Amino acid sequence: QVQLVESGGGLAQPGGSLRLSCAASGFTFSRYGMSWARQAPGKGLEWVSGINSDGSDTYYADPVKGRFTISRDNAKNTLYLQMNSLKPEDTALYYCGRSQGSWVNIDVGEYDYWGQGTQVTVSS
Repeated sequence: QVQLVESGGGLAQPGGSLRLSCAASGFTFSRYGMSWARQAPGKGLEWVSGINSDGSDTYYADPVKGRFTISRDNAKNTLYLQMNSLKPEDTALYYCGRSQGSWVNIDVGEYDYWGQGTQVTVSS
């Protein structure tokens, strides 16, 4: 069965950094596009960043462009999100999701699997 397990969240100060990881199992990781999305308290799920199956193309939502970097290691079946210059508005539960194919879709409704999430809190 498909499993996506996020880790690496925690408390960071404004301007700080965190690196999220998503360990994938139960499917051929290298065949699927992957994304990160987040949900802040009282808000809906927001797409943050995506990467295609071989890692050659990456995409970012405007609020995180220039601060976050998505990457993947297909040999380790792992997706990453390096988050720098963190802001209080980045506080959210962060999820990794599997696309329905090798591409990236910015519509979170088009993803067939999501992990259980890892909490990121940015506060001084």
